[in-house]
Amino acid sequence: MLKIAKTVTAKPNKQTPLLSAFFLFILLISPVHSSWAQAADTNMTENETIIREFVAAWSNLDADELATYFTEDGTYYNMPTQPISGRENVRDFIANFMRPWESTEWEILNLLVEGDIVMVERVDHTVALGNNIDLPCLGYFLMEDGKIKMWRDYFDLATYTSALSPQ
Repeated sequence: MLKIAKTVTAKPNKQTPLLSAFFLFILLISPVHSSWAQAADTNMTENETIIREFVAAWSNLDADELATYFTEDGTYYNMPTQPISGRENVRDFIANFMRPWESTEWEILNLLVEGDIVMVERVDHTVALGNNIDLPCLGYFLMEDGKIKMWRDYFDLATYTSALSPQ
């Protein structure tokens, strides 16, 4: 059963329509095995709850905490870079990636759940090196026994790096 979670509206920007179109495409090609009434059920699955908690935990800027969400052999594929495998390697990568961050809050726009697959369209609102960054992202999570087995995160690296550069 495809589960569609409650959505919120974000401030539109140049990247939002592209991500929304991609998200809609994924929705349209996903197999739907039950009625839309069931799909709109507000009861969260365990995987949805875990990913919502994971997204919220980024605000703590604690790489150790974030690494606990991964399986021991979990993989984080920050799509502009090479995949990182193993919980400790993921922890180290996250720690280095967010080192210049002063704060971050991730806003979920859409969330889809199909069994062990969770997809999250979001905007990451981050302050890094004194610069505000609003980064549209799409995260694809493969869950295993309540942990993240694999996370592929799609975003435009130029949007992130140009926001870090002095204007």
